[in-house]
This record gives sequence, C-alpha cells and structure tokens, in this order.
Amino acid sequence: MNEALILLRSAIAGAALGAVFFGGLWWTVRRGASSAYPALWFLASLVLRTGIVLAGFYVVAGPHWQRLLLCLLGFTLARLAVTRATRATGMARRASPKEAGHAP
Repeated sequence: MNEALILLRSAIAGAALGAVFFGGLWWTVRRGASSAYPALWFLASLVLRTGIVLAGFYVVAGPHWQRLLLCLLGFTLARLAVTRATRATGMARRASPKEAGHAP
C-alpha cells in the first residue's frame, strides 16, 4: 500500500480515537455529575477510555514512529473539535437572554 495512504489512515484513526476518548469524557461528565456514584463513573470511564486509546495506538502505529506521530496529531485535532462542539452546545444550553456571557 502507498506509504502516504497509510500515514493518512493513521491520522484518521488517531482522530477517531480522540473522538472516542474526549466524547466519552464529555458523556461521563454529563452522566457522572447526576449519578449517585460519580467517582465510580469517572474511574471506570478513565480506565475504559485509556485502554481503548492505548490499544488503538498500539495497533495503528506498531513499530513505526511516523504513524504514531500522525495518530497523536489526529488525536489532538479531535480534542480541539470535540472541545469546540461541546462548548457550543453547553453555552447555548446555559445562557439565557438576561445573563451576561462573562463574570462582572
């Protein structure tokens, strides 16, 4: 397979792993905050998300540092995308017409 295509697939896989990790974190915060056992939610989520991401990095990169680097780049870009997407929905839900968007 073409090396450029393999590197592109590594970056896309990293973005997917990042979406799973940070999307799962966002979901955990929403569910854990209203749970009777929030520490259990956060601990179980951390272990599961970290295990998935580490296994994914291992499978995608193998012994190739270039693939790992692009996978990490995709992971970081997914973090930015998920942060932006969740901030937009969170701000729209919390803001009311009477409130200012900042602290006095």
